[in-house]
Amino acid sequence: MSEGMATVHPALAPHVRSIVVYDVAFGAPGVHIGMPSTALTFVLPLDEPLDVAWDGAPHTRTVGWSSVSGLHTIAAAVHHGDRQRGIQLGLTPAGARALWGVPASALAGELLHLDDVDAGLAGLAERLAAEATWEGRLAALEGALLASLRRHEHPPPRPEVARAMALLTRGVPVAEAADDVGYSRRRLSTLVRDEVGLTPKTYQRLARFSRAHGRMRRAVLDGDVSVARVAAESGYADQAHLAREWTGFAGVSPTEWVRREFPNVQATGDPGAGP
Repeated sequence: MSEGMATVHPALAPHVRSIVVYDVAFGAPGVHIGMPSTALTFVLPLDEPLDVAWDGAPHTRTVGWSSVSGLHTIAAAVHHGDRQRGIQLGLTPAGARALWGVPASALAGELLHLDDVDAGLAGLAERLAAEATWEGRLAALEGALLASLRRHEHPPPRPEVARAMALLTRGVPVAEAADDVGYSRRRLSTLVRDEVGLTPKTYQRLARFSRAHGRMRRAVLDGDVSVARVAAESGYADQAHLAREWTGFAGVSPTEWVRREFPNVQATGDPGAGP
């Protein structure tokens, strides 16, 4: 497996959380689990189209040279061959407005192609395919995103909504976040749903799960996997709480996720949390 983080242009930094170049040799065809997070996902595959559906919903399956998905609370099933290469971006909710001209709520729970979202970027996949190097592909991608940023002039989210979402991401209770920005809980719920397509509580749960997923992934790569430790560090009441939330979002238990995504690694401390 080979993955690398590319540098995000300063002008794009408020809108693009990450740009990952990936070149993964799986060894055999299979299904990768695309985990939910608080970032919108934008994938540009090379070599073969991306084949993806929401887990357990085969009627949502799409195949194409680009994939755009809003925030979602179930995993994506990414079908792959022996090898996958491409570039994957994680966008902030504000990035949907800035780069595509639509609120993130319009994309929540959707699996779309890039030209469904922004016709101005419809030829981007072909431009990347024409480049012979990763440096050339990343330069073409950056140029296209900067041009898109100039093309769209949609206002960012309200500052108080952005602040409330930042508080929710850090685990602040919904009522406290609403008080902090001067809204009733009901009003904040309406504004957050309008912005990202999820309720504040669901967004908060998704943010906590995303932190746990990041910790679990780092632990796997470090060779020291403990579900109980990840649960404690991520703010869950206990290991069983994390196991329930993980299964709800990912469709499998933490240990099953490790087994499927990292078959040579053994997770510890997950009794009774089988799939």
